[in-house]
Amino acid sequence: MGSKRIIIAGTGSGAGKTTITIGLMAAFRKKGLVVQGFKCGPDYIDPAYHTAITGRPSRNLDSWMLTEDVVRGVLTRASADADISVIEGVMGLYDGKSPVEDSGSTAEISLLTQTPVVLVVNVHSMARSAAAVVKGFQALNPNVSIIGVIANHAGSEGHGELIRQAVEKECGIPLLGTLVRTPEVRIPERHLGLLPAVERGELEPLFEQLGEMVAQRIDIDRLLALAEAPPIPSNSTFRLFPAAKKLRTTVRIAIAKDAAFNFYYPENLEMLVEAGAECVFFSPLAGESVPDGVDGLYIGGGFPEEFAAELAAAEGSRTSVRRVIESGMPTFAECGGFMYLTNKIITTDGESYPMVGIIPGRTRMQTKRAALGYREAYGLAGNFLLQEGETARGHEFHYSTFETDEELPRAYEVQSRFGKKQEGVLRENVVAGYTHLHFASAPLVVERWISACLAYQEKRMAPSANKGGSR
Repeated sequence: MGSKRIIIAGTGSGAGKTTITIGLMAAFRKKGLVVQGFKCGPDYIDPAYHTAITGRPSRNLDSWMLTEDVVRGVLTRASADADISVIEGVMGLYDGKSPVEDSGSTAEISLLTQTPVVLVVNVHSMARSAAAVVKGFQALNPNVSIIGVIANHAGSEGHGELIRQAVEKECGIPLLGTLVRTPEVRIPERHLGLLPAVERGELEPLFEQLGEMVAQRIDIDRLLALAEAPPIPSNSTFRLFPAAKKLRTTVRIAIAKDAAFNFYYPENLEMLVEAGAECVFFSPLAGESVPDGVDGLYIGGGFPEEFAAELAAAEGSRTSVRRVIESGMPTFAECGGFMYLTNKIITTDGESYPMVGIIPGRTRMQTKRAALGYREAYGLAGNFLLQEGETARGHEFHYSTFETDEELPRAYEVQSRFGKKQEGVLRENVVAGYTHLHFASAPLVVERWISACLAYQEKRMAPSANKGGSR
């Protein structure tokens, strides 16, 4: 594993972590370095930025969804051939699952992985007080290694110099750079519709501009020297599929992947591959049918509401999804994929668009967020992936609600900070719901899915099987 790694943390949301992380990644790439991106927490949007800039899949490091060994293993595995790993924090440095401990926070990731932290401070309307802010962050948990500061939203270079003098005198760590407020250079407000723009390359000029700005105003070479970190202990290595065995008979799983469906933790797909699956990608948005000769179907999250008209118009794709599910194909659908399998999506302007129609009911978009937060999911009776009494961890974030006119079997009982509720829907061969599960929190999900796919494959390839019907 590369020995250089750094966490870019903020004093709070809006401090400028993403701007500086993106700029640093672009600047490092311009120096010819291989950069591996990571994001603390369950977020999908920032990793999409990282991936676009570095050309490598960015990974989530989440100390609530995943065990300590898994977090270290994800970092070790992905960083093995990188020159530097850049880890973007979540919210403020100490914000996480609990207000009284570091659980689930960027600080906890720093401690688990022995990674030094650069603290981004919004210094608007302060000078010496910036040192008090930094000193407070140093004091809250002295075991967290804060090795430098970046001042963001400064009024001028002179303002940055005042910050430098205060921080370096009072806190004993360097000010690595100052970014002056530049209204014309800013990342668009975060929303799900940004990701298609990222995929189309529309933000590349912005990424390049941020890289140039960071290279000019932050001491990149000094930061690289400070990013030297101790190796992670060898006894903390982790195999993404602990059984470490490939099944003799492989299966093929169709994965919906396009601008409408692209929220997948990379480890989820890699665990399927390591367990003996071949992932075959197709685009419902482009009107592509489920590929021939597959044994399972995975429709991840995304934002089908942004493309509801196009998905409705792609009737051939919707029909193929419905047919394979009706043939018994083991299917898992998360959030946007769950929405796609319902009868229709109703947008905020009241327009109704037909979807696959496997799950009786409709999803209705609203302007107010419907759910956000970590979920502990308990399998309910009939769930072939997560059996009754078993648990997995994940995250829920959506603006839609599910409505149905009939009683449907539920997929999970989920625990959040608000209590327990049942969510999702089950059919014999379909598990669908709003919760995004991280398979590394419950590796048995992968084994069960592969087993179900093998059973379907046997049925599909039997001499008496209908050779033309469901494909």
